[in-house]
Parts: sequence; C-alpha cells; structure tokens
Amino acid sequence: MHILIIEDDRELCQALTLQLAARSHTADCYHTGTEALYCAMKDSYDLILLDRMLPEIDGLSILRSLRRNKISVPVILTTALDAVSDRIDGLDAGADDYLVKPYDTEELLARIRVSHKDIVLDPDTRTLSLTVSSGKTSDQIQLSKREVLLMEFFLRNPEKTLNREQLFTRVWGPDGTVEDGNLDTYIYFCRKHLKNLKSRVQILTVHGTGYRME
Repeated sequence: MHILIIEDDRELCQALTLQLAARSHTADCYHTGTEALYCAMKDSYDLILLDRMLPEIDGLSILRSLRRNKISVPVILTTALDAVSDRIDGLDAGADDYLVKPYDTEELLARIRVSHKDIVLDPDTRTLSLTVSSGKTSDQIQLSKREVLLMEFFLRNPEKTLNREQLFTRVWGPDGTVEDGNLDTYIYFCRKHLKNLKSRVQILTVHGTGYRME
C-alpha cells in the first residue's frame, strides 16, 4: 500500500515510515496542513494517516476538504483527544477509523490492514459496507460470524495467497470438524457480498493452493 502520513511529529513520522517499509508499504510524510492537503489532492494513495492537530490547517478541515472534493481514500484519524464527542466529530467529518494517541504501532498496523481499498468491515457489528465518494459508507450488509472471520482474515492479509488450511483454522478453529466444501461455500457468500456492494475488491482463486484478496 502507498500511504500518506500527515503528522507534525517528525520523529513519529520517521518511525512509522520504517515500520511500514518493513511490511512492504511505502509512505510519504508531510508535517503541515497546507502542504499535506495539496499533496492529498494531487497524488493517489491507498490510505491516509491523518493527525487531527496540525500547523496551518487542522486535520478535520483537511478531511472535510478531501470529502467535498470526492476523494474517498480511507482515512485513519489520529489524535490525543479521546472524548466520545471528539470521535464523533472525526467520524462525521468522513474518517473511516479513529485511533487515540499514544497508540501501539501493532494496533495501527492492524487498523491499516483492515482498511483496504473501498470496503469497510466492522467486526463488532458484523457489517460490511462500501466507502462512497462523500467519505461516508454505503448501505451495510450483515455478515454471519464465519463470514466476518473469513473477511477479516483476508483484509488483514491483502494481496497474500492464503492456503486452505490457514483459512479453515481461522474460521473453524484448529480442531474444527467441517466438510472441505464448506470453505468454498463461504468464499462464494463473501464474493456475493462484495459484488452486491459493487466493490472493486475481489477474492481470487489460486488453483491448488487457496485464495487471495485483490
């Protein structure tokens, strides 16, 4: 993934860039709201990591401007403000996720893995939705427990081929007893949900091995 980091803490930017590079991601860093907004409007990114408190233009203003201009790239908003009202303000402005500082890098990386392309999965409510041009989400599709486990596993491992044993273990557990064809049935269900949402995300069959989300 190509990620835009908008953060005025330069040391944090450097650390995040190294962490992301170790996981085969690339990142551009900007430290003021003005230059960050210009870059976000001009270039194409898979994800934006946006600090709320920035010099010149604050994060919420940047986010609202992006959504007004129909830039629907997923945005994870980061901030030291942890009141419920602050989170609501961020989500209402068009954020796809919200992370309170100081946060653990592994949690951030997990959030990044789940924010993939044009779909948003909420494991808690078992819903899958499409990010639309306003930055909000489309009508939600309700998933079963096993569909959530399967979809979340794919989203945490984008572009990676997952073999059948890995998928069985994730969805039914290491000691689960299930017929081999059940996995294919749930893959069919997930594909159907993505198609109904008109998502660009696909689950591809890797013959003789398993499946891969692209």
